Amino acid sequence: MSRSVKKGLYVDERVTKKISGKTPQETGAIKTWSRACTISPEMIGFTFLVHNGKDFVSVFVSEEMVGHKLGEFSPTRRFFRHGGKMQKEIEQAAKQREISSAKSK
Repeated sequence: MSRSVKKGLYVDERVTKKISGKTPQETGAIKTWSRACTISPEMIGFTFLVHNGKDFVSVFVSEEMVGHKLGEFSPTRRFFRHGGKMQKEIEQAAKQREISSAKSK
């Protein structure tokens, strides 16, 4: 559910304070835990290190990201793979096909 229009966008004041009057080159990567912070046009070009609960994920802000939240680009869950004997056989067959195609070239 989106935030009401009356309240406006939520942009964390600590993040805006870190980027105000500075260029992306002089600040480097900005560490933040504020995943709920909305990306504003002033943030374009900056690199943020967004905490995902375990470590910091590097997020470079581009024009297409404006209006989204910082946390959307730093996933908190990591999909490993579906396990089992069948999956292992499929992966081995794919690897074998890749090797054979490389040899034929």
